[in-house]
Amino acid sequence: MSRITSHQIVSGTKRDIEARTFEFAVRIVKMAKVFPRDVVPQVVIRQLTRSGTSVGANVEEGQGSHSRAEFIRRIGIARSEASEALYWLRLCQAAELAPGAKLSAIITEANEIVSVLTAIVKNARSASRE
Repeated sequence: MSRITSHQIVSGTKRDIEARTFEFAVRIVKMAKVFPRDVVPQVVIRQLTRSGTSVGANVEEGQGSHSRAEFIRRIGIARSEASEALYWLRLCQAAELAPGAKLSAIITEANEIVSVLTAIVKNARSASRE
């Protein structure tokens, strides 16, 4: 069976979702390096790093899927991880672990990634019903 890609499911996105989620993971890792080293923030940062880097990993695995069902499952997991990363980013902002201005842009990006991944899953599900 041929490889399923997000390009077959959603066309017209501004940037390739693989590149976008990879860049998101890089931003999360770089941000984690500058957070306070206290115990409580480190728990939050560990969760943020885990979920934020998992988004792209699951998108990559989804791109290597051999069935539409597997693709939908992997992209769904990526969407869930992006939602979780968004939660941790909002918590970092509310707890003032970093300046709000620094977090605003990455929170916006996380929201957009969740939206794109949601659209990919919806379109893939619709396409599988046809």
